[in-house]
Amino acid sequence: MLATIACSALVLAGCQGSQPPAPDSEHALGNEARANQAITVSERFARQPEVLRDEDGSGVEVATRVFEHSETLVVSDPTPGAQLRAASIAVAAHAPMVVSHSANNSAIQEAVSRLKVNTVLLVGDPALQDFGATKVVRDPGTEQGLTQLTASKFNSVETTEPVKSLAQLQANQPVLLRHPDWNLPERGDTPADNFPFQSVQDGGSAPVVVVTEESSLASVASAKAFGAQVRYLSYPDPRVDDKAMEAVAGLSEAPLLALGRQFGDSATLQRRIQMGEKITQQQPGGGGLVFPGRRIVALYGHPSGPALGAMGEQPPAEAVARVKDLAAQYQHHSAEPVVPAFEVIATVASGGPGADGDFSNESDPQELVPYIDAITQAGGYAILDLQPGRASLLQQAQRYEELLKRPNVGLALDPEWKIGPSERPMQRVGSAEAAEINEVSDWLATLTRENKLPQKAFVLHQFQLQMIRDREQLNLSHDELAFVLHIDGHGSTGDKFATWDTMREGLDPRFFLAWKNFIDEDKPMFNPERTMNEVRPRPWLVTYQ
Repeated sequence: MLATIACSALVLAGCQGSQPPAPDSEHALGNEARANQAITVSERFARQPEVLRDEDGSGVEVATRVFEHSETLVVSDPTPGAQLRAASIAVAAHAPMVVSHSANNSAIQEAVSRLKVNTVLLVGDPALQDFGATKVVRDPGTEQGLTQLTASKFNSVETTEPVKSLAQLQANQPVLLRHPDWNLPERGDTPADNFPFQSVQDGGSAPVVVVTEESSLASVASAKAFGAQVRYLSYPDPRVDDKAMEAVAGLSEAPLLALGRQFGDSATLQRRIQMGEKITQQQPGGGGLVFPGRRIVALYGHPSGPALGAMGEQPPAEAVARVKDLAAQYQHHSAEPVVPAFEVIATVASGGPGADGDFSNESDPQELVPYIDAITQAGGYAILDLQPGRASLLQQAQRYEELLKRPNVGLALDPEWKIGPSERPMQRVGSAEAAEINEVSDWLATLTRENKLPQKAFVLHQFQLQMIRDREQLNLSHDELAFVLHIDGHGSTGDKFATWDTMREGLDPRFFLAWKNFIDEDKPMFNPERTMNEVRPRPWLVTYQ
């Protein structure tokens, strides 16, 4: 994945941006891929990515997968403070770590036997404390006691990103990580015995390991203790940014361990790596995913003028200036970059049948290009909105195929305007079935993949449950698409929040959420501060109509 896109070679009209075409991604990642593939890895690890899901967060699965044997084992109770302290000790001691709770006693005992553990260190108050003939040592919970216990001096470091900090630890520089909100009661007793440090075991044979903040501390500690290269990703899909793609480049068919169920399954991780290596241009603002690497603020409308929304109230350049000003206001309330955008109505529902009888006026793609070019040159995003009337959603989407080949152009479907063969728009709020929406997402995902494009926003408008009555049947498996539910209720604050909450009930967590501010209909319309601080969860996309 490469330099941020400002202009696509696949355009309907010339784009006047000054940035050169992005270089080939495979070349850009070549050095990282070669370095990753040169790492020597033991034959006992698979020759392809492997996700260790660690379903219960105890780290037992990872400890026994990475270590073949270990003289020592660190066992923590489930409290966060105990886990972070135990993880710090485990890394310095080159010892695997597990978390003990009432349901996994037998799994831990089996791990002790399998690894041939001689000494167990208990941190906190683990559920399992009887290890038979295996020697048990207790951590006193104090810094002085830890020095006596290990015969090593630990430097104390505070962190609010424990997994990231743990992944960066060096075993030869003992560090005791502390979270400001995680307290561990001090036992105060003097250690009765020492907890020995053992030598690193990987011998240069460990695969690359990738983790995120959702990975369990125990699993990360075991990987670090073994001696593996542990690489921290900000999100479990490596397409999220250049650093993540560099971490896994060349490893789609090579040994790689990913810790935690957030990575999905092994096939999913493999597919995402391959997709990231193939795309040749990035999202506005960088990376190969639409979200979570940015938030988007958009003006909604049509080039014909103000009657259809805020975007058309001014020519393209002035519309860009307006939405950039809005994005700047949102930036004050967002840790992520805020990207300006247009949601451009490509097909407009009509009260009359038109020449084709579908009650939808399809804009000529050329009519949309000036606004799309303008927002592209500004480093922004465009979303084409379909109001289909009686028309096929798929056929309408295909009409704009060339525009959708641009890396910064997504697609929105508005079921409000999808009507039956004997109906007219505005007689009722329309609806679309999941099967028809799935046809469009299948086609758009294929278009994105075959053209080596970064992920596209696929937006579904909904403010009544009946608009997508079988929403649970939607196919959300396309990694090529970021599925966005645009909850565009209007009216009073209470009404908008009621709609927001109702539409989120039972919603698949793979959806990102969008909020619409109606300039005339909302009473009152939220400003950026209220939108970002009162709407929960925070919307990833905010549009203005």
